[in-house]
Amino acid sequence: MKLSSSYDAVIIGAGHNGLVAASYLARAGLRVLVLEKNDYLGGATYSKQVFPGVAARLPVYAYLVSLLPQKILSELGIEIEMRRRAVASYTPLMNNGAHQGLLISNLSEEVTRRSFDLLPGGGEEYRRYKKLQEMLAIFARKVWPTLLSPLPSRRALQASFRTQDEKRIWEYLVEKPLAALIEEQLTHDAVRGLVFTDAKIGVSTYPEDPTLLQNRTFIYHVIGQGTGEWRVPVGGMGGLAEALSRTAAAAGAELRTSAEVFKVEHGLPRSAVHFTAGEREETVETRFVLFNCASNIANRCLPGAYCETQAPGSVFKLNMALKKLPRLKDGRVTPAEAFTGTFHLNEGYQHMKAAYQRAQAGAIIDEIPGELYCHSLTDPSILSPELQARGYHTLTLFGLDVPYACFEANNDGMKAEVTRRYLRAINHFLVDNLEDCLAEDAHGNACLDARSPVDLENSLGMPKGNIFHGNLTWPFAEHEDEAGTWGVETSFENVFICGSSARRGGAVSGIPGRNAAMKVLETLDFPIDTRS
Repeated sequence: MKLSSSYDAVIIGAGHNGLVAASYLARAGLRVLVLEKNDYLGGATYSKQVFPGVAARLPVYAYLVSLLPQKILSELGIEIEMRRRAVASYTPLMNNGAHQGLLISNLSEEVTRRSFDLLPGGGEEYRRYKKLQEMLAIFARKVWPTLLSPLPSRRALQASFRTQDEKRIWEYLVEKPLAALIEEQLTHDAVRGLVFTDAKIGVSTYPEDPTLLQNRTFIYHVIGQGTGEWRVPVGGMGGLAEALSRTAAAAGAELRTSAEVFKVEHGLPRSAVHFTAGEREETVETRFVLFNCASNIANRCLPGAYCETQAPGSVFKLNMALKKLPRLKDGRVTPAEAFTGTFHLNEGYQHMKAAYQRAQAGAIIDEIPGELYCHSLTDPSILSPELQARGYHTLTLFGLDVPYACFEANNDGMKAEVTRRYLRAINHFLVDNLEDCLAEDAHGNACLDARSPVDLENSLGMPKGNIFHGNLTWPFAEHEDEAGTWGVETSFENVFICGSSARRGGAVSGIPGRNAAMKVLETLDFPIDTRS
């Protein structure tokens, strides 16, 4: 399709939020252009055959979904199955020198209760854990329905928490450091760590952090769908990106890859967007500019578009293809039970505090915290029929407290060292060494793909490898003058943030993409339905 000289909206970045915004705006009849610097669509939500000769389409970056509202899928006419994992999590433990583990089932409370019996005072700890989950469910049910509407004020959202229990969980999650909730409600270090993990995904923080970064991060990990459960997208994350791409294109949006924006000249009534396409420089005019990219890229294109300081990322990703699942030293669980859910590795409460302290000192602890999960146990469709028949599986590891600064000087060398430490840590709990279970690609190499924060910055433009683009925000207006806005506005008229840097952004949700589209339509006086 020939490039036009003028559009109603130009969206910079074809990650899932940009595709959501493009779909809404194009379906409303606007002329929409999406510009993506990479040669593929989907950003962090794409899948590919990572290993040559191994027919497995792995979700390369993002891998589970909780925060994508069904309302967005329904409004856009997208059907994609989000499959429930039979097991929520497995935490290996050493108990009097014996290998055991805590198994949290999504299907059977009795299985979970019996697993807690392995712990000292397990019956009481199970009761405490259940009570904490009930408290979190109260918060989720209150907050989740507000995310697709203009920002409520802090006062208005707090006023909706009326009963004593509701007021109590508001205080725990919004007013006090998360340590208060965890330490007052739970006693066992492993169970405390199991809960606190959700406060550390992607960020460097600790339970007593006075900035409450841990609280904000925790909130976004426990409110999805009003339940906090994370599900497996059938077909991998790439299935979602492909569905969104088809929807946007069918609505009439133009999707251009290998098109990198380098300058935005703001103007009214129209702005100019300059980008490279191959060796050519192109310019288009548009009424609205939507940034679906990290704030540092937005500021480079349009200085002053975004003001918040970016925190460095602290994550590590290992993608693996296995010829078989490893057996565990804990004979009470099968490999399928252990790896279907989130396998918690070195994520005890006190240990994660120590890992944080090491990371703050610019180092990485020997026994690094992390978590693993096997996509193909819940959704084998990402494997070819032949690999399924041969018993192959995928395995994803997401590492914590591995700061960006540790990889700057020698990215490849540090990746190799961190990978070695993780394999050693996993093997401590296995009968079969994980290295012996790895499949080999067409060149005879082990199917092991490592991604550091530096890699995330280089491939996806995430500032210093921050997977949320910036620190997650409260789900309400943090200043009174923000109340009633969509949380996507910038200091420039008709320039909006439609990605993770927006208020209520972060993770795979589509929420800032839809909210930015609603802001555009509101500006154009289109009727908008904000009911959830």
